Amino acid sequence: MSALLQLIVVCILIQVLILVYHLTGPPKSLSRFTRTSSHTAPDFSHLAEHCAHVPPIPAASFLERQQSLAQTLHSLNASAYIAEPGASAGYFANLSGSQWHLSERPLLLIISPEINSAEQVHAKVSILTPAFELTRAKLLPLPSSIDIAYLAWPEDADPFAVAVSAIPSLSEGTVFVDGMTRNFIVDGLQKATPGSEVVVSPVEIRRLRERKSKEELEIMKCVNEVTLLAIRAVRDNMYVGMRESEAHRMIVSALAAAGLQDPGALTLFGENAALPHGSGTDRVLGAHDFALIDCDGSLHGYHSDVTRTFALPDSTVHAAHLRLWNLVHSAQANALAAAQNGTITAEVDRAARDTLHAQGYAQYLTHRLGHGVGLEVHESPYLRGGSDDVILTGHTFSDEPGIYIEGQVGVRLEDCFYVNEDGQSIFLTEGVGGAATSPWKP
Repeated sequence: MSALLQLIVVCILIQVLILVYHLTGPPKSLSRFTRTSSHTAPDFSHLAEHCAHVPPIPAASFLERQQSLAQTLHSLNASAYIAEPGASAGYFANLSGSQWHLSERPLLLIISPEINSAEQVHAKVSILTPAFELTRAKLLPLPSSIDIAYLAWPEDADPFAVAVSAIPSLSEGTVFVDGMTRNFIVDGLQKATPGSEVVVSPVEIRRLRERKSKEELEIMKCVNEVTLLAIRAVRDNMYVGMRESEAHRMIVSALAAAGLQDPGALTLFGENAALPHGSGTDRVLGAHDFALIDCDGSLHGYHSDVTRTFALPDSTVHAAHLRLWNLVHSAQANALAAAQNGTITAEVDRAARDTLHAQGYAQYLTHRLGHGVGLEVHESPYLRGGSDDVILTGHTFSDEPGIYIEGQVGVRLEDCFYVNEDGQSIFLTEGVGGAATSPWKP
């Protein structure tokens, strides 16, 4: 065999080995990077202590919320507010979607303002329920300052006519419905009230839930803190050569051990992280790869949302990718600084994009900067271009800039923040260190 032919064969073998490395991970002999597989699952039980002291929302707070809603309805000359079981009904009356699943038979929360003889406004709470479900409906743990009126509709009756029969002064005011109410319910209510207007609740109503109280913020701080602690604990148990599915199982296990409900996660390695919602593959973590973990869970109904893109202690990430990480880190910090009481949400999104634009990477931030967070992982208002929503004290958002270069690399950093009484934005993860400081210190 000639020297030239030998050189060609060696080059082909090297290319084959590189391809195998990227598809299956490093060979087991690379002990410097690879941890021996173990059937013993990591122990994350210590995470359960972090939020054990945080109580749920007390009944008295639900009554205050109902009263605030009734007074707002009265000021807007509205006859009622109507919501299906879900986040808004959960906020006002502890009636979440997990307590009563939606079906074609409507069960509705109806809150109306009533005026007593002393001209004081009080909240009247009614529940529209299928008649055969009345007993089950009465078992729901719904706080109310006065007896709840249960409106039972039989199967041969129009449920919406029954619903509006309980609304006082209907001819004099608008009926507001929660923005997530299904169309057939809105249409049914409108047909049952031809002389009134049935419309989606305005910003004055939405802000009652959007702007968080101190007790809500305490829950949200803890759930976001423990989510970040879970990511760090999982990172300590990761190794080059593992698969995305293994990291996924670990982070879900850690969140569950922390006591969070409905834990979810994205685990993306290398170029897979360039697709913000994942690739559907099960990539192996290489020695030069970033790992991205984006996860959430809920505590007493309030959600976390935290993302870290990081390297392992023995990783050798390319310098170009490290520069992208630092650029995303700067974008996140600049967006947080821009988010103050009175700021338009679009300006916060612009602050992050301007940071990336200065280095020529704005086109690689392919999604909005952030979203409201609370009883839903994604709720209004949103940090996006074109929005004219105003940020106010008590608002809570995610701050999650990213750079996504398909086929090469993806970087996203995400912490949720709140606007404090001084009008400044503070990360909800601040109690455990807040934002990442480097790819090796998430």
